[in-house]
Amino acid sequence: MVNEAAAARVVIVEDDKAVSDVVAKYLALEGFDVTTIADGSKAVEHICAQPPDLVVLDIMLPGMDGLEVCRRIRDKAPVPVIMLTALGEESDRVMGLDLGADDYVTKPFSPRELTARAKSVLRRAQGPLAAIASDMTGPLKAGDLEVDLRSREVRVDGALAALTAKEFDLLAFMMMRPRQVFTREDLLEKVWGYTFGDDSTVTVHVRRLRGKIEPDPARPVHIQTVWGVGYRFET
Repeated sequence: MVNEAAAARVVIVEDDKAVSDVVAKYLALEGFDVTTIADGSKAVEHICAQPPDLVVLDIMLPGMDGLEVCRRIRDKAPVPVIMLTALGEESDRVMGLDLGADDYVTKPFSPRELTARAKSVLRRAQGPLAAIASDMTGPLKAGDLEVDLRSREVRVDGALAALTAKEFDLLAFMMMRPRQVFTREDLLEKVWGYTFGDDSTVTVHVRRLRGKIEPDPARPVHIQTVWGVGYRFET
């Protein structure tokens, strides 16, 4: 049993019982407390009433689809979400990330890979920033931007900004390393914990983050693009 997963509660939202049962079995074997739900509306009700540590969410659901479920969850609670998408449906993946999903896995997938992704998302949600935060004497500041690692709150010109868990981690990681240039692959590894994967995940999160912290997202002051390389944070 993996200690980091021992107390983690996971809700699987998947209408294909065969897929749901296999995923639930693998996660349970790793020590996760697993609940399975086949209906989008019931999933929203359950998750908002009792927010879990992680949601594994299929996009193709009857009635309310996974994208709408993700949107409604994000309106209520900053629960990490891994989306399950059909192979090749890039538009669905990007839309899911736009709505605040932390990661996605394409079908058909290996249950072992999904389990590894789940552990990684949970590690990042609870992980290294928490240890750093305990040593911080005050918030990080850059102009009108203020990031409190302990409370995981971000304020722009005094107003609270609603960031997802992964957006917060990305901002804090870069803000603690001002003017250092990171490739998308660097950020995928350092913030998401993946040594492989689709770096469009990073691109979408940067775009969403700019929309929430920059006065003019089209002309970013803080998260700047270094053409042909990646991104850097400017104070």
